Amino acid sequence: MQAVRKLVEYVGHTDATVLIRGESGVGKDLVARAIHAASARRAGPFIKVNCAAIPAGLLESELFGHEKGAYTGAHRRQLGHFEYANKGTIYLDEIGELPLILQAKLLHVLQDFSFSRVGGHGLIDVDARVVAATNRDLDDAMQRGEFRKDLYYRLNVVEIRVPPLRERPEEIPELAAWFLAKFNVQYGRQKQLLPETMTRLRRYAWPGNVRELENVIRRLVLFTDDEEAMAPLVARGSYAHAPAQRPIGAESLREIAGRARRQAERQALTEVLERVAWNRAKASRILGVTYRTLLNKITACGLTPPSRG
Repeated sequence: MQAVRKLVEYVGHTDATVLIRGESGVGKDLVARAIHAASARRAGPFIKVNCAAIPAGLLESELFGHEKGAYTGAHRRQLGHFEYANKGTIYLDEIGELPLILQAKLLHVLQDFSFSRVGGHGLIDVDARVVAATNRDLDDAMQRGEFRKDLYYRLNVVEIRVPPLRERPEEIPELAAWFLAKFNVQYGRQKQLLPETMTRLRRYAWPGNVRELENVIRRLVLFTDDEEAMAPLVARGSYAHAPAQRPIGAESLREIAGRARRQAERQALTEVLERVAWNRAKASRILGVTYRTLLNKITACGLTPPSRG
């Protein structure tokens, strides 16, 4: 992370396009905001666009805006995110999910920072710095023809890789203490981390990275029973060294019910995601939850999309 910090300081004062790579939950958003805060554009807007959360049919309009009458329901002119980011930074999160047809348009925008709104003809010039992020293997996506090589090279002027939490376990105690203080204030509690709890936190592999650690500490603050709060970690079994098995009959009814609930939730998520081919925007609508809640559930259940071989 010291290397990441140095890169942020080095590129912050430039206008270079930055591609941030790393697993879900490692803190790519924080790196993007740090780049903006270190730049001469810090007084300007920071506009985040989640390319996976916006339906493909609306994404072009969201990015570049539309003119009145451009399509059914376009009752007035709408500015796009690129225009809102003028004199600031536009952060394209999950850039690997951008449809190919929009990848071509984005490439042209990055070449001269001018574009037309949907349904419009006049060129609009913008002055915005582009930071993109992805948790996908773009090299593999390019090999499969799912991501344009020319766009990749245009975005990848400077690449910053944010390592997963399992590669920096020495940070776990400090991060846990920071989240603990934050949630104690937020919820009016005075919880402390027991030594055995910290040992479990350090031994866990954290497939959901810093975001998962944050959620675990939140549960530890909210729950009166530390064992109940830590139960999801035990259920997923992602420990570097598996804990000793509990004797048969030592499991409480509450633990049995909790495990059954988690298994049912995981099965429901899996069925819906497979039905919509892992289109998370569709899945969130079917399940009636926000996109962020769905992502948290996917991480909590340890689900990963199938390889697209």
